[in-house]
Amino acid sequence: MVKINISTKKRMRIMLFVVLLIILALIARLGYIQLINGKNLSEMAYEQQTLDRAINSKRGTIYDSTGQVLAQSSTVETVSVNPGNIDKESKEKVAKKLSEIFELDYEKTLKKVLKRSSIETIAKKVDKEKANELRKWMEEENITTGINIDEDTKRYYPNNNLASQIIGFCGSDNQGLDGIEAKYDSTLSGTKGAIKRHTDAKGGEIGEEGETYVAAVDGDDLVLTIDINIQSIVEKYLKEACIDNICTDGGNIIVMNPKNGDILAMATYPDYNLNDPYAAYTDELKGIWDTADQAEKTKSLQAVWRNRAITDTYEPGSTFKTITASAALEEGLVTDIDKQGQFCCTGGIEVAGVRIKCWRYYRPHGAESLRQALMNSCNPIFIGLGQKMGVHTYYSYLQKFGLLEKTGIDLPGEAGSIFLAENKMGPVELATVSFGQRFEITPLQLVTAVSSIANGGNLVQPRVVKAIIDSETGERTDIETKVKSQTISKETSEKVLSMMESVVSEGTGKNAKVAGYRIGGKTGTSEDGVNTNKYVTSFLGVAPIEDPQVVILITLYNPTGEGGHQGGGVAAPVGGQVFSEILPYLEVSQGNQDEVEQVEQVQVPNVEGLSIKEAGKLVKELGLELDIENESEELDKENTVVTEQTPKEGITVNKGSKVYAKY
Repeated sequence: MVKINISTKKRMRIMLFVVLLIILALIARLGYIQLINGKNLSEMAYEQQTLDRAINSKRGTIYDSTGQVLAQSSTVETVSVNPGNIDKESKEKVAKKLSEIFELDYEKTLKKVLKRSSIETIAKKVDKEKANELRKWMEEENITTGINIDEDTKRYYPNNNLASQIIGFCGSDNQGLDGIEAKYDSTLSGTKGAIKRHTDAKGGEIGEEGETYVAAVDGDDLVLTIDINIQSIVEKYLKEACIDNICTDGGNIIVMNPKNGDILAMATYPDYNLNDPYAAYTDELKGIWDTADQAEKTKSLQAVWRNRAITDTYEPGSTFKTITASAALEEGLVTDIDKQGQFCCTGGIEVAGVRIKCWRYYRPHGAESLRQALMNSCNPIFIGLGQKMGVHTYYSYLQKFGLLEKTGIDLPGEAGSIFLAENKMGPVELATVSFGQRFEITPLQLVTAVSSIANGGNLVQPRVVKAIIDSETGERTDIETKVKSQTISKETSEKVLSMMESVVSEGTGKNAKVAGYRIGGKTGTSEDGVNTNKYVTSFLGVAPIEDPQVVILITLYNPTGEGGHQGGGVAAPVGGQVFSEILPYLEVSQGNQDEVEQVEQVQVPNVEGLSIKEAGKLVKELGLELDIENESEELDKENTVVTEQTPKEGITVNKGSKVYAKY
């Protein structure tokens, strides 16, 4: 009989218990893996065994209102490698060829080819020509796996700088970063596709399932309200004005259709090349760009990318008197705008112990009607109107004209106005607001408010996109005009427009006259900040008065040229230049036939494709002048060909106008 030692029995029981615990732990672990974490692990295994190569969708095209392309995507290629699928003896050869074709660093390329990873990107946005060169080499070397050439898209802007702050640009991943490209990114970008393939841990193929192709869905197209011809005209005269008047802080011009809120043009100077948005954009910056640190570069770039017409606020100055006049008429404070002697300018007015002067305090305007007060831009008269309305009533009109909120335009970065709260507005503050100072609004807010005066009293929300076109069906969806509120009556509107016409025909805005057209306007000059010794000069225009089709606002920041900084002398002439070209282009009928004979008009000829010498001769015969961009003494005018012109062929302009040409 065998006797088992008690201590041995005890050890066996302990061992059996431990084994049992281990088995139970394994069962518990298996249950957790299978029942609780099974789905997550399955997904991880699928991701590990499935190699996905993204296929970028083609970004939607952006058109102007006439159908001209402003932004489009061209087809390019993306080259990548699956290191595990490239034979060891071929890796160096592959790396060498890739670095040669795409002008890459060989050592960095070889490092990617040698990596123990499933996929490595070699080159993006590759032109078809280079991709085909790689395909030919792969065929010659009988390389069928390990190198992928996938279709991609690259954003291209055919007009370079045109409307740059409106359109915006895209990053390397085709994502919109600014302007319309950013605001409508989800509409334009579409849905990415993919190529799926089962692989092992090294990237080698598993099984015989082959590749699964999921097609990308292209983005939808956009049709803008911007008219490329009007935009070109506006940018041309804005650039001229900023250079001629030495506007150290640039400027902007907005052209709006008051009836539907369409922005026909919106320009900011300086601008930048959408095809190279990170490059230096002025000659001064080009000289220091290579030595400037990144922080300085970023600050400069962000400044030029900014659409100042909607992102920056300013004191509107006397252009704002159109709002005060409208409110006073609507309230019945004035019924007869031509009643002589209803007001009297003595050179200034005392408000709560503070004397506020008229700009012509040294020779007061004396007895005036409301029309004359607006023509003379007489501050004391508008201060008096503000006092009679009172803070509460005046603020109600600020609200009606949409000046206490953003306009809601479909562009990113819109700023709001800066007014004192109604309960903090004292008599002096009300006085300064009445003639356009000591508060800030955006240029777009003013254009939108005055458009309601031009259209009979409807505050219309401004817009830049007028339609969306489905990329798959081609169906066009028009975006409806949005009327936000009623500001003033049609009767008041007609009276204010009549006074604005007098400002241009006889008053401070007479430099904006265009023969044959009835134009209304208001000039403005204001300080750019407190004690900065900088000024903002502006001109607000409406045409034609009998049936307003366009409202324009020219805003020039800190003009320091010999012409001074007064709105009537600096900004109003720019308004006249812009009107002289866009009104004939829009086929606006001439209302003042007595003046038509004074200025002969001609149609712009087609000079594209001609030598500069031939083009100059042709336009001179028609009484026009050819202006060559970046002209130099070394330019060979006989053999240099004009590639682009503004205005375009067929547009009617005044004799003596300039035709701007690029080569």
